Amino acid sequence: MTRQRHTPLTGILVPLVTPFAADGRIAVDALAELARSVLDAGATGIVALGTTAEAATLDPDERTTVIDVCARVCAERDAVLVIGAGGNDTRAGVRALADLAHRPQAAAALVPVPYFSRPSQAGVLAHFTHLAEAAPLPLIVYHVPYRTGRPLDAATLRALGRLPGVVGVKLAQGGIDGETVDLLGDLPADFAVLVGDDPFLSPLLALGASGGVLASAHVATDRFVALTAAWQRGDLDRARPLGHALARLAAALFREPNPTVIKGVLHAQGRIPTPDVRLPLLPAGPERVDEARKVLADL
Repeated sequence: MTRQRHTPLTGILVPLVTPFAADGRIAVDALAELARSVLDAGATGIVALGTTAEAATLDPDERTTVIDVCARVCAERDAVLVIGAGGNDTRAGVRALADLAHRPQAAAALVPVPYFSRPSQAGVLAHFTHLAEAAPLPLIVYHVPYRTGRPLDAATLRALGRLPGVVGVKLAQGGIDGETVDLLGDLPADFAVLVGDDPFLSPLLALGASGGVLASAHVATDRFVALTAAWQRGDLDRARPLGHALARLAAALFREPNPTVIKGVLHAQGRIPTPDVRLPLLPAGPERVDEARKVLADL
């Protein structure tokens, strides 16, 4: 399979929410403005159809609309576009990735470790080997064991990172354990570790992560960008207090299931027309939205 040229993955990528209008349809103009705003604030790129986008609740036409909007804005801003794809069926994953062949704007596909079926570590490696051989674009492994039920050790993540066509991992393990430290201490060449647990951005950058895919960066985007830059240049006096402040913000934004609080804050800021989410999610309580807005105001 001929793949698109690999774009180095670094900095902050924002996995965009899908804003809904009062009639339940996608608020296309609001989506485009969200994309422009985070890119103009310094984000390296955006992720279309991530978990934060409520991608599982979107029908095929809606998913196409989201990708179209994000691709157009990334082209306008010369920014990185990553598209969420895949699932727990390897054959279906191959088909989903093949459908992205006509998306030359995409730098990579974000593909989760198979969920619910809980394959062995060897099965996960075989799954991604098969996907990478067939995919028309590079892959980022989405490692999120509290959603998939399948933790991976550092050796398996390293083996995934050595596969041709696998260029990074979104690491969302719910904390920093020995396997995380082990992985970051000995990374395969040109394999990017992108932080996926927002409160742990700062310590993982200190350990060698190259950036993050952060829902919290919908708000205070410039601060998350500044934190990444501070660690990259070794400015500890700037990085440490800013990292603590942004960890508090991220915690407040995740008090209820993602992206409910984030949508509540964006709506309160006038950036999206409603705070609506699709079932089985419910909108965040106003007290949680107010708490997050207060933490944001105190940054």
